[in-house]
Amino acid sequence: MNRIRAVAIVFLLFVAMAALTAELWVPSSYEVQFRTAFDAAPSKQFPLGTDALGRDRLARLIYGTRVSLLLAPAAAIFSCATAALLGISAGWAGGFAEVSIMSAADLFLSVPWMLSLLMVRAWLPLNVSPVASVAITFALLGALGWAAPARVVRAAAGRLKTSDFILIAEAHGIARWRVLWRHVVPNLMPILLAQFWIAVPVYILAETTLGMLGLGIAEPLPSWGGLLREIEGSDVLSHLWLLAPALLLAAVTGSLQLLRPRQDNPL
Repeated sequence: MNRIRAVAIVFLLFVAMAALTAELWVPSSYEVQFRTAFDAAPSKQFPLGTDALGRDRLARLIYGTRVSLLLAPAAAIFSCATAALLGISAGWAGGFAEVSIMSAADLFLSVPWMLSLLMVRAWLPLNVSPVASVAITFALLGALGWAAPARVVRAAAGRLKTSDFILIAEAHGIARWRVLWRHVVPNLMPILLAQFWIAVPVYILAETTLGMLGLGIAEPLPSWGGLLREIEGSDVLSHLWLLAPALLLAAVTGSLQLLRPRQDNPL
């Protein structure tokens, strides 16, 4: 298992470095159109061919990978930070604060997360710039994904609140905010790390779904969802190179799942 995890780490590092250094080795930009090579088959110049607009598919795949690998973790950090703030507040304060926060979480969880994401994204403007579409997409991912991890954090914070070492610290007169910062938060970090690793592949797949429905990243900026949408209706059995985005997506999300840490009991 350790060998498999090592292979997953090396693969993810390779993909991340290739995406981050695209300008150094990809010969063309993702938006450059080669007007004499529409829907071209793979060649020395275009290893994955070109799309219907004459754009290099390899360049678009690499730049689309950068979008997902940078912004999905950013959205996961945002949602986990929100979950930590609200979950710890609910578990530590109790009373009205806990009831209010958990009621809001239940409200978010009462509707399937993906359905909520699709509804909110479809309600927002679609005719926006690529940068704005990136911000909207991943802000929604982070804002709508806090409820489930917040419940996990609240349960753990509630258990920690009544644990012996917390009671001893409070009995010695240590301020509650100091106990919270020095003891509760560090003990919750493994849970938050596990929630982060769960969220990243989920957010990558969610962005892919939005892109395939035309609700994700706006053109000409590529994304895995947009690339998969472009091959809709194509004869992929005769043109197997069109499956490159799907294969890379499966490999990356599978590798992330292999690296997900166990969510051990913080107590």
